[in-house]
Amino acid sequence: MGAPLAFTATADAAHFINGHSVTSAHARRQPVFNPATGAVSRQVELADATQVHAAVAAAQAAFPKWADTPPVRRARVMFKFLELLNQHRDTLAAMITAEHGKVFTDAQGEVTRGIEIVEFACGIPQLLKGDYTEQVSTAIDNWTLRQPLGVVAGVTPFNFPCMVPLWMFPVAIAAGNTFVLKPSPLDPSPSLLMAELLKQAGLPDGVFNVVQGDKVAVDALLEHPDVKAISFVGSTPVAHHIAQEAARQGKRVQALGGAKNHMVVMPDADLDQVVDALMGSAFGSAGERCMAISVGVLVGDVAERIMPRLVERTKALKVKNGMELDAEMGPIVTAAARARIAALIDSGVAQGASLLVDGRTQTVAGHDGGFWLGGTLFDHVTPAMRIYQEEIFGPVLSCVRVPDFTAALDLVNAHAYGNGVACFTRDGHVAREFGRRVQAGMVGINVPIPVPMAWHGFGGWKASLFGDMHAYGEEGVRFYTKQKSIMQRWPESTPKGAEFVMPTAK
Repeated sequence: MGAPLAFTATADAAHFINGHSVTSAHARRQPVFNPATGAVSRQVELADATQVHAAVAAAQAAFPKWADTPPVRRARVMFKFLELLNQHRDTLAAMITAEHGKVFTDAQGEVTRGIEIVEFACGIPQLLKGDYTEQVSTAIDNWTLRQPLGVVAGVTPFNFPCMVPLWMFPVAIAAGNTFVLKPSPLDPSPSLLMAELLKQAGLPDGVFNVVQGDKVAVDALLEHPDVKAISFVGSTPVAHHIAQEAARQGKRVQALGGAKNHMVVMPDADLDQVVDALMGSAFGSAGERCMAISVGVLVGDVAERIMPRLVERTKALKVKNGMELDAEMGPIVTAAARARIAALIDSGVAQGASLLVDGRTQTVAGHDGGFWLGGTLFDHVTPAMRIYQEEIFGPVLSCVRVPDFTAALDLVNAHAYGNGVACFTRDGHVAREFGRRVQAGMVGINVPIPVPMAWHGFGGWKASLFGDMHAYGEEGVRFYTKQKSIMQRWPESTPKGAEFVMPTAK
């Protein structure tokens, strides 16, 4: 594989409304940085309520015709979109690396996981099939069907600017809804390319719209009466607020929040696999993943055997510009995010954790202005410390020592978050008990990042999810549709006379 082409666009990132790019000379703007250099690469417009209302109006106008489009024809648009995504996979990945900072190969993986959701959405004719009961009562048949909600919206985070939007809009649109996407202003470019690809795929104007922006745009979506549902991925405080406000406005909501994912390492685990798993899951994408393992729970004598190896591997991490194909970890997304992570590392030292590898001194030759932070490793972390309690969202692995499996399970279950969790062991009974008893939405047994495949659905428990349904998969189809039950009887079989009692099967 040759060196990939870097993404170098400098024009302002604008909105995509009713099939067209929309700009405003008087819009608020904020810079989009290249995290590897620290330089401003372009500006992104920030929508006010006017742009949001225009996008919702376009979606509302497009909804009746799109909802009436047969599901198989909607699926054909998804098939064409799928083809175009595959053709532009590396372009999307280069955009992600340029604006987020994750290494190019990881960005390619992000795009691929998003493509898998589109593959799932191509099966929408089968997924929308309802149930039917003949003769549910005398001469009465009963069936159910699922119909789209109308205009739905997605608010997505910086860390997966391609994959997380693809968790949402392919399923929503295939089910007959129209969509307004509000991506992160930190890396706005992938959303605009996906909008263009949808248009090329034959999606009618207005069915998919993009409004760039910040809290102003989110609040406008929450308040708009024509927006019937909100999907969100981000921090727990914001997820909680969006869930509360959406409920107050009578909207359906799925709001995925933060995480503090633990990996329990049993004494019988294969330590070579464990070290590889901890390195990749803690430091991949610079730890800026809601599924990153940020706590290693070391059971019994595992700590003494594994810590020296973790120190060696963490120090050897290849931290470089993500466009270099041998890079293992890129920069942090912004200077502010780097400062926040560094402050949490400071707190870990102040509260008595053993800092074995300090990433705060990380530099990269030729990239002095970049937002660099190396892999950071703590030992002897306790539940009272901030670095244990809070989601750091950076390349920081905190190791906690516990005496046995019961203590490990109790530790995991006591945490406020319940997104993902893993257990490494060779013991089938331990694996079974862990899977049954752990309080988390996604569980890996000897799998460090148990992100479900496209047809299973993604979501956590406790403070990691507000709402009743997980993202994508059949859960996504249910979220973006409402069930209708129809009972039918014909005049020839209708009994004579008024019936004043509750109908029953007879």
